[in-house]
Amino acid sequence: MTGQRGGTASPKAARATLRGRPALYTDYAADQAIWNTPSKRFWTILLVATVLVTPFLPFVTRSHQADLTLVFVLAIGGIGLNLLTGYAGQVSLGHAFFVGVGALTASVLGGMPTQNVVGFELDLLIWLPVSGLVAMALGLLVAPLAARVRGLYLAILTLGLVFIGEHLFKELRSISGGQGVGRRGPDPEVLGFGLFQPQEILGLQLDRETPWYLFTFLLLIVMAVMGRNLARSRWGRAFAAVRDRDIAAEVMGVPLLRTKVLAFGVSSFYAGVAGALLAVSYGQVTPENFGGLGGLLLSVEFLAIVLIGGVATMSGSIIGATFVVLMPRLVENFAPSIPLIGDGALLSVQQLEGVLFGVLIVLFLILEPRGLFGLWLRIRNYWKAWPFSY
Repeated sequence: MTGQRGGTASPKAARATLRGRPALYTDYAADQAIWNTPSKRFWTILLVATVLVTPFLPFVTRSHQADLTLVFVLAIGGIGLNLLTGYAGQVSLGHAFFVGVGALTASVLGGMPTQNVVGFELDLLIWLPVSGLVAMALGLLVAPLAARVRGLYLAILTLGLVFIGEHLFKELRSISGGQGVGRRGPDPEVLGFGLFQPQEILGLQLDRETPWYLFTFLLLIVMAVMGRNLARSRWGRAFAAVRDRDIAAEVMGVPLLRTKVLAFGVSSFYAGVAGALLAVSYGQVTPENFGGLGGLLLSVEFLAIVLIGGVATMSGSIIGATFVVLMPRLVENFAPSIPLIGDGALLSVQQLEGVLFGVLIVLFLILEPRGLFGLWLRIRNYWKAWPFSY
């Protein structure tokens, strides 16, 4: 861009031009930035401010806060699975196993000891990252085996982890509490500050759920930014190359085994962190939550978060988690007015939720493979081009 005398334009003129054309980039760093347009920065700040203010609104109940907290926790696990399945193309049905490992690790390190189970009552700053690292270590052990297969065989291999986990969680009674009993989750304390207790901060009286709500939301922001930075790094580009055509990626110099192992390790770390947070939110951790049929359903929930929210996008994982958590609440509210739905009727509310999840996954796979995030892109691009059709 040149001025009237053939020189470069002034910085002020350049900034004015970019404000008029926010999608005009002059280097790769600007193109790959997380918030690369003013509209993204504006809506992100507005969304963050809205979420931070929500607990203090008079019409928001404890139940609403608990649902939103669960959204944040599941979104962290969904981001981990999205890095593995969406970005690296490695289908996994064993995500619940690593979530369970994180939950039990947190319960042992942060929970109270009893006659039946061990506990060390450590600080959250210790048990939260360690829960992710233990799950990551197991993921790295499984990864070399999983990296040798793909497609349906990989899905079956990872599914086997759920049933292996069911046996281990039930038999390790000093850790899990045993079948049908379980154990209490950890108490979230940071340097003596209880995150699950009423607090007063800057003159604001916070109820029992609010500190934990704010903590999980801030952690979600950190984990989402970390995941986005990984996705736009050279390793993220390696993930995409392996996903699109692994043989071609290996020919071009991408270390195939190392890339798949890294994807499994990072995904397991996110799952372990999400499991530790779930242990606090559930209050009681049982082997049935993360192994066997319960673990399979939890893995399907995470897969639904990725497929319904949007494959290979951080925003899609958050949207998908919101949908997966809030849709059953809507079904419960409207079920009484729907014929043949209810106890003793053709379908119970829980069965209806399962049917809806299955139908939605199939519909999104066929009609909108990029999920709700892809649907939002279609709407946004339509209005950006309106009234033109091209």
